[in-house]
Amino acid sequence: MTPERYDRLTSVLNKRQPDITVVLENVFDPHNISAVMRTCDAVGLQDIYILNTRIPRHKKWGTRSSSSAAKWLTIHQYTDAAECFAELRKHYRKIYTTHLSSDAAGLHQLNLAEPVALVFGNEHSGVSEEIIAMADGNFIIPQVGIIRSLNISVACAVTLYEAFRQKSLAGHYDQVKLEGEKLQRLRTEWGFLDEG
Repeated sequence: MTPERYDRLTSVLNKRQPDITVVLENVFDPHNISAVMRTCDAVGLQDIYILNTRIPRHKKWGTRSSSSAAKWLTIHQYTDAAECFAELRKHYRKIYTTHLSSDAAGLHQLNLAEPVALVFGNEHSGVSEEIIAMADGNFIIPQVGIIRSLNISVACAVTLYEAFRQKSLAGHYDQVKLEGEKLQRLRTEWGFLDEG
């Protein structure tokens, strides 16, 4: 590995934010998943959770949409919601779902600078009632148009860039948050990957 490549990988790793993640519940279209992955990489997320309780496990993602972002992320796939949430609870203080309900908070009311998992549901029916019941709350993205929903990858991008804004203001990108064994493992894994 050249010194330039080492410096670039180290710079990216130093900006990774292990205290925020995205959970995609039963998202059908691999291109939507890939577009979400691209945004996750762009704002410094490392971990993403794919929860498929009603559809088969995904074998691959839409590479055109992701620009190969998947290879730079740690992807956790689950088929059991309780098992997935048990793992999330070990790392994140709050779990929020995107769900249009009377008790939903506006996106800008959330504290996205604390350890948080953000759940996005599938393209047709959104987040399931089971997952809503397991979460700490719901949020919506403020809109003033007639159509009250956004494509999942767009909704995720809007949400993550609000998180990026809050975390930037809190100085999170000025601190190295990945440490120890995880940092070393990623540095080793990334060193063997081709730049995509």
